[in-house]
Amino acid sequence: MGDTRTVRVKVPATSANCGPGFDSLGFACTMYNEFSLKLTEKEGLEFEITGDGADAIPADEHNVVWRSARYLLEHTRFASVYKGGVITMHNIVPLSRGLGSSATAIVAGLKAANALIGNPFGRRDLLQFATRIEGHPDNVAPAIFGGFTVSTTYKGRAQTFSILPKLRLTFVAAVPDFTLPTKVAREVLPEMVTREDAIFNISRAAMLVAALLEGNAYFLRNSLYDAIHEPYRMKLIPGMQEVFYAAKKAGALGATLSGAGPTLMAYTLERERVAPAVADAMVAAFRRNGVRAKAHILSLDTRGASVLGGFL
Repeated sequence: MGDTRTVRVKVPATSANCGPGFDSLGFACTMYNEFSLKLTEKEGLEFEITGDGADAIPADEHNVVWRSARYLLEHTRFASVYKGGVITMHNIVPLSRGLGSSATAIVAGLKAANALIGNPFGRRDLLQFATRIEGHPDNVAPAIFGGFTVSTTYKGRAQTFSILPKLRLTFVAAVPDFTLPTKVAREVLPEMVTREDAIFNISRAAMLVAALLEGNAYFLRNSLYDAIHEPYRMKLIPGMQEVFYAAKKAGALGATLSGAGPTLMAYTLERERVAPAVADAMVAAFRRNGVRAKAHILSLDTRGASVLGGFL
């Protein structure tokens, strides 16, 4: 292997939790970050970073793409061969907004490094690596597999189902103009929840998955509620309840906090073509609460992270 190979990858944004599925459910959507990685035998790193939050992304050994690539290489004989790299990042997925921007970087580093050394690891292996880096699988799983994902951990290993719903859904991501670090959003959560709230979430998470698999819009509408994280995070996002209400009034099945927020994600039926009206309603509701927001109309990504073309 020489040191002139470059691979390009595309990784989708993700929305985790999906209401009641805290730290276990997620889906991939049609907003993408693109990356390229060249591994070199010579030490040293070069970066070209453009797009959203480019100035806030480390351009050194702390860069998440590079750290993830190195993590994979350290599980192979190539760790001592490739000591440096050239990385390009073009970010469309906004940083610290609850759309899995860090997961895209983790998965990109793993996917690209794996491709450059001949793909010795399958997607299930990449899931284990990504989960260890991220700490939980709810964002990295859909970024790798696409579709909706249901994830658990068993004896330290992540396990994931990727499912494609029978309903054709269109999503509206209302992205406020402020960031909300996951650490801050987790700090407001209680250490304990009541039995009633636990039952509330377990039943709705199960119903949500069943509704997706069966294509039942009525039951999907009634399963997009949460009792264990959204009520506590509401105080961090001005107008959150009003935005939820506005989305439903405009025709959405429901709306959830995307990941740790502050993005709010509405679910609509593609055939009803209400997404533009829902987008306008959500942005207007945020505006009434003193928050500027931008809405993105998205579909379900069904492929997950992919290599773009061949090697350069």
